[in-house]
Amino acid sequence: MFDFAIVTSWIDQFLRSFLSAGWTLFVEFVLIGLVILALYAVLALLLIYVERKVCAFFQCRIGPNRVGPWGVLQSVADMVKILLKELINIKRVDPFLFKAAMFLVIIASICTFGALPFARGLQTIDFNIGVFYLLAVSSLGVVGILLAGWSSNNKYTMIGAMRSGAQLISYELSAGLSLMAIVVLSGSMQLSEIVNQQAEMWFIFKGHIPAFIAFVIYLIAGHAETNRGPFDLPEAESELTAGYHTEYSGIQFGFFYLAEYLNMFIVAAIATTMFLGGWMPLHIPGWEGFNQVMDFIPSVIWFFGKAFLCVFLALWVRWSFPRLRIDQLLNLEWKVLMPISLINILLMALLVL
Repeated sequence: MFDFAIVTSWIDQFLRSFLSAGWTLFVEFVLIGLVILALYAVLALLLIYVERKVCAFFQCRIGPNRVGPWGVLQSVADMVKILLKELINIKRVDPFLFKAAMFLVIIASICTFGALPFARGLQTIDFNIGVFYLLAVSSLGVVGILLAGWSSNNKYTMIGAMRSGAQLISYELSAGLSLMAIVVLSGSMQLSEIVNQQAEMWFIFKGHIPAFIAFVIYLIAGHAETNRGPFDLPEAESELTAGYHTEYSGIQFGFFYLAEYLNMFIVAAIATTMFLGGWMPLHIPGWEGFNQVMDFIPSVIWFFGKAFLCVFLALWVRWSFPRLRIDQLLNLEWKVLMPISLINILLMALLVL
């Protein structure tokens, strides 16, 4: 499989050939930042298009089909439209917190996105506490949501923010515990090490029943954390107009919209990394011919293929189930998922021993 470290090392050596060490680092930081932002924006546009087409398929419609071939440029047209929209000034809001909230949401999303291992040798930063970093940084988004609801000076946005805060804080526990089960299995929090340990067999198979239970719980909890249906109570249109971002317009609303779709991809990418081998190909012990064929598929295709499969599962769930009530949503977490997660970690520890 191609190692992207060859490309990154060549770029580093090329820059060092005519720049000092300090300027080389600065240029590399800028290049990495631009690549991450560009990939972030392109993935958001792609996910919006994919959701519209998948939604149309489930509802026996065609979906976007006018702008560009098969409607692929519809998301680009919507992006241009939202950039040109007027920013409406709302009276009696807290101006600083109102504007800071959207940046907190998008920064938490980008910082999480930047730590993902996309392919062999293609990772921005590889912490030895990578899992802890992902959990810590991704949880900052709830601060932006609470600030957006409170600073808007609107009772509907406040209710949406309170619902979202309760939902995110609750389901983060089950998501974190399910990831901890894999940390127990791998003995490491470093994402590259976790991926490397799945070279022969993915953890969802190697970890037996506890790993599969953790995978299912993580998908449910991660889906709830992204405020997607049937867990979309913070944005229940029939009750709260649009939830915590009701008062936002133009690009300010666009930031929340962007972060929501990328958070869906981030949840799928973390599930891919922790349970489905990351960029590792599918290997079956004893099937050497099959394994060699799988090795010919580039690692970046493996990663994004698995991630988009998880995204498709999330969209399937969203367009198949009705919205839960708030008591049902919290009961599912505290009375069902949480106890199962705690017992599952114990089972995983026994399996490892």
